[in-house]
Amino acid sequence: MKEALLVIDMLNDFVLAGAPLEVPATRAIVPALKKRLAQARTRGVPVIYICDAHRPDDPEFARMGWPPHAVKGSSGAEVVAELAPAETDPVVEKTTYSGFHHTGLEGILQALGIEHLVLSGCVTNICILYTAYDAVIRGYQVTVPADCVAPLDPADGEFALKQLAQVLGVTVER
Repeated sequence: MKEALLVIDMLNDFVLAGAPLEVPATRAIVPALKKRLAQARTRGVPVIYICDAHRPDDPEFARMGWPPHAVKGSSGAEVVAELAPAETDPVVEKTTYSGFHHTGLEGILQALGIEHLVLSGCVTNICILYTAYDAVIRGYQVTVPADCVAPLDPADGEFALKQLAQVLGVTVER
């Protein structure tokens, strides 16, 4: 079964200390994610980056009460340097929680013959959970390594991991 590693929203505006929508737990997963990236590349597993890319006036900011973040073209919307994409890695921009919603992700996966997705990044109970849901309903096998995802709040992260495993049938690696 052909696999791809998805790196979701490991962006400056989420990872860096003092960032507009800082998720401190993202910094703790960088070493495990770097190791997972190296293993994927060694094995020839495609690595695909899924990145928030909002308009400056994105209605999500007001609706959710979040500060502007990951504005398309800004340094905040760039993947952190430690996890930077290789030149050949596809980078898919998204404007909402799911990496599938109005993006070209599914076409990339189909062109590569991918059947199994390994999801990593942030935020466990938001973008990881909703991307996993959309993957599962499209028939993909999904794995989430717990050491490669970061929650905003630990309790919300545990809830999401439980939902992923018990409701969606995702393999959660602990």
